[in-house]
Amino acid sequence: MGGKHLFLQGGNPPFEAQFGAKFAELSLKDRGKVAILLVEREGWKNYLPQYTDVLKENGIKDFFCLLLTPQPSKEDIEELQTCTGIIIGGGDTERYRDYIAGTVLGAVIKERYGQGVPVAGFSAGALISPEVCVIPPIDNARNEHLFLEGLGLLKDCVVSVHYTYWEEKENLKAAIAKTGAAAGYGIDDEAGMYFEDEQLASIEGGDVYTFQQKNGHWIEEKRNGQ
Repeated sequence: MGGKHLFLQGGNPPFEAQFGAKFAELSLKDRGKVAILLVEREGWKNYLPQYTDVLKENGIKDFFCLLLTPQPSKEDIEELQTCTGIIIGGGDTERYRDYIAGTVLGAVIKERYGQGVPVAGFSAGALISPEVCVIPPIDNARNEHLFLEGLGLLKDCVVSVHYTYWEEKENLKAAIAKTGAAAGYGIDDEAGMYFEDEQLASIEGGDVYTFQQKNGHWIEEKRNGQ
C-alpha cells in the first residue's frame, strides 16, 4: 500500500463523509477487510453500524469486530494481521490503552500501520494514538491528569478530544509543557484530522485547535474542516 495513514476523530462515529470515503478507499487497495477494536459495553452491537454504515456505502463488505481483553486469542491476533483497515473505538480510554499500548495487539497495529494500512481512532482511540497518551481528569476515575505510554503512531505531539465540550484548553497546554511536545491538537466532537506520513494533511467536520509554545509564548491556531 505504501505511506502511513491515520485518522483521528474528536468524538463518536460515524466518519464524516469525505473521511469515510478516504478510509474505505485506502482499505480497498488490498482485500478490503476492516477491523473494529472495541471495549465491550452494554449495547455495543447496536452501536456497531455507526462505524460500519458509511464504510459499507463506500464498498467495504468485510468487517472483523475484536472485543478487547487483557489476553487476546491467537486467532484474533492472526485475524487482525490480515485486515486492511483498523478502527479503534471510543469509550473507557484507560482500558483501551491498557489493552493496546505496549501489547501484542499494539505491535500488530503498528506493523500494519507501517505497511500502509489506514488506522482510525475515535475519541479514546485518538487519545491513545500518539507516543504519550494524555488522559484528562474528566476522563478517568482518579480525576487526575494522566500521562501514559501511547501506541506511538504519531511522534512529538499530544492530542485532546471533545476539546470544546470538555473545556480542554488549559489541560492541552499543560500537556504540551509537561511532555515537551512540538504541538498539541484539540479536536472538537464533530471534527476529524487526517495525517499522511505523520503530517497533517486535512481536516473535516468541526474545529481543530493547534497549540505550540515558542520562546515562552503560546501560538494558537483554529481551523475548521467545513
